[in-house]
Amino acid sequence: MLHTSDTSNGHEQRGLILDFAGVLTASPIEVHRTWCVSEGLEPGAWRATLNEHPEGRHLYAALEIGEIGQAEWNEATAALLGPHVDPVNLMGRAWADVPPARRMIALAGAARAAGHRLALLSNSFGLDPFNPYEHVGIWDLFDVHVVSELEGLAKPDPAIYRLALERIGLPAERCVFVDDHEVNLPPAAELGITTIHVADEDRAVAELEALLGVTAVLTV
Repeated sequence: MLHTSDTSNGHEQRGLILDFAGVLTASPIEVHRTWCVSEGLEPGAWRATLNEHPEGRHLYAALEIGEIGQAEWNEATAALLGPHVDPVNLMGRAWADVPPARRMIALAGAARAAGHRLALLSNSFGLDPFNPYEHVGIWDLFDVHVVSELEGLAKPDPAIYRLALERIGLPAERCVFVDDHEVNLPPAAELGITTIHVADEDRAVAELEALLGVTAVLTV
């Protein structure tokens, strides 16, 4: 009989903490550029507005921690993008064609099936009217969910990593955190969590397979 800290494959139970966008989805950059062109905008308008425009940055930061909702964000950000941009479901329209990261999702499923604990640790970009987690179909993969909008905290605030550890119920040294933004990794590493930066999905999946003793198998 296996000890409670063992998984079904004989490896020690680990906690797998996954970011969402860029980890469980493909990188959205090219999809957003294509969407911008379809809306009559410059290809880089989405990223420039959210990341570089002072008001755009403020609005997005407020959305992440639930100070405003997605519908309010849609209205205000559409106005920044241009007077012709329809605010209705703006976030949903921009994100609708971002594909899931199928190998990473398969890895997460294999890890949970093998007895590892899974946590979603995501900086939110709103839940209503467009719920990105339901859209990709990954919510039920996880034992616990730590979504910044619901917690009033966002990465890289160390408090949100401590919250994830508390909910996953395993020590930091037995957890691994995966994110596509390098700035989000040091606070996790400082707590003793193993970190993996996703620059390439296949490489990150291979690292996780070795760490967790599982194999990601894609279904047709």
